[in-house]
Amino acid sequence: MPTSGTIPRSALSADNLALIEAVSRLGSMAAAARELGMVPSALTYRVRQIEDALDVLLFDRSARRAVLTPAGAELLRAGEYLLNELDAVAQRVKRVATGWEPQLTIAADALIARDTLFELCEAFYATGAPTQLRIRSETLSGTLEVLQNGLADLALGIAAQISSPGLQSATLGSVSFVYAVAPHHPLAAVEGSLSEQDIRPHRAVAVADSTQRGRGMSHNLLPGQDVLTVPTMHHKLEAQLRGLGSGFLPLPLAQPYIAAGRLVVKPVQQTERQIRVAYGWHSTRVAGDSGRALRWWLDQLKHERTRDALLNRHHQQ
Repeated sequence: MPTSGTIPRSALSADNLALIEAVSRLGSMAAAARELGMVPSALTYRVRQIEDALDVLLFDRSARRAVLTPAGAELLRAGEYLLNELDAVAQRVKRVATGWEPQLTIAADALIARDTLFELCEAFYATGAPTQLRIRSETLSGTLEVLQNGLADLALGIAAQISSPGLQSATLGSVSFVYAVAPHHPLAAVEGSLSEQDIRPHRAVAVADSTQRGRGMSHNLLPGQDVLTVPTMHHKLEAQLRGLGSGFLPLPLAQPYIAAGRLVVKPVQQTERQIRVAYGWHSTRVAGDSGRALRWWLDQLKHERTRDALLNRHHQQ
C-alpha cells in the first residue's frame, strides 16, 4: 500500500472519478460496467486499483448495493469539484491564448475610493474575462514602488513622478485635504487658524508609508510631536473620529462626517494641501495583442468621470 504523500495522481484521473460516480449512481459494479461498456471484472479490478492507490475502501462490500463509504463519498464530492475546475482551467487557457493575462495586479493608493474600485472590478468580471484580479493596498511611495518592482501591473494614486523605463503614467486628478478633528478634541475649541504651537502638543495620526525601502514619506508631522501610525487612510479616519489624534484627511473621504458633525474642519496657518496624483502602468504589457485585461482598465481610466469617482466618490462607512 502507498504511504501518505506518495499517492499517484493517476488514481484521481477524470476517467477514474467518472467510474466511481457511475458505480455509486447505479448501485452495482455490473450496472456501471454495462453503462461504461466494460467487462464487470475489469471494472472491479479498476476500483480495487484506485482503492489500493488511495489506501482506503471506497465502497461498503457488505451491502447488497454498492454503497459509498464516507471516504468514497468525500472522493466523489471533491472529485466533482476537481472536474469542474479542470473544465474551468481549460476555458481560461483558451482565453489566455487570445491575449488575456492569467492575473492582473492593481496597486491602489490609500486615496482611491474603494467603492468605485470595486464597481470597476464588477464591470470587468461582467465581460467574462478569464483574468484573475489581485488588488494591493499601498500608501505614498509604496504605490509607485510596487509598480517599479514589477509587483503590480497598474498603480492608481501615484504622487511621485515616473521616470523608470518601460513605465507610462497619466494624470488621475487632484485631491484636497482638510485638517480635521473630532468635536470633543481639544483643538476643536481653539479659535482662529491653528499654528504649529497649537498643534505640536497634540497627537497626530499618520498613515504608514508602505514602501519596503527605508522609512518612506511622511507629511505634516512636527518635530517632537506624538504620532499614532496606522496602516490605511480608513484607519486614520476612524482614529480621528474617536479623537485619538488630528491631521489632514482627503476632503472627499471626510466630507460625509463633516456634514454629520462628527468632524470639525480647522483652518491652519500652513498652506492648504492639494495633491495631484497619477496612475501608471507597464507599457510593455500592452504591446501587440497581449495585455487585454490591462488595456480594458486603461480604457476605463480614459473617462474623466471614472477618474473623478476614483478620487472623490467615497461613501460613508
